[in-house]
Amino acid sequence: VSQVANPSLIGSACDMVSTAYASTKESHPYIRSVCDAAEKGVKSVTEATASCVQPVLTTLEPHVAAGNDYASKGLDKLGEKLPLLQKSVEKIISYTKEQISSRVADAKDVVSS
Repeated sequence: VSQVANPSLIGSACDMVSTAYASTKESHPYIRSVCDAAEKGVKSVTEATASCVQPVLTTLEPHVAAGNDYASKGLDKLGEKLPLLQKSVEKIISYTKEQISSRVADAKDVVSS
């Protein structure tokens, strides 16, 4: 899980969502109360599930470790083939704006000539 969240793109997107969520909770008291109730419910369900699933996870630990290694290698290859994953959302947006501006400028030049 930590390796999936590690690439800059995913980490910065999660940060943006987290910031927006926190900001919304701060700005709107009614939404805050709904979110707080939902968070408590999720926490309770997570704790109950964790206690039930732990014996199964202990039994499956060697298989989970093998799957983790396989997934880790796959994510490394994905990161090599898609370097975009290593960039933050802000950098990707900036790059996209530059590319669009460049194409629009090129099109203007072609039309004006």
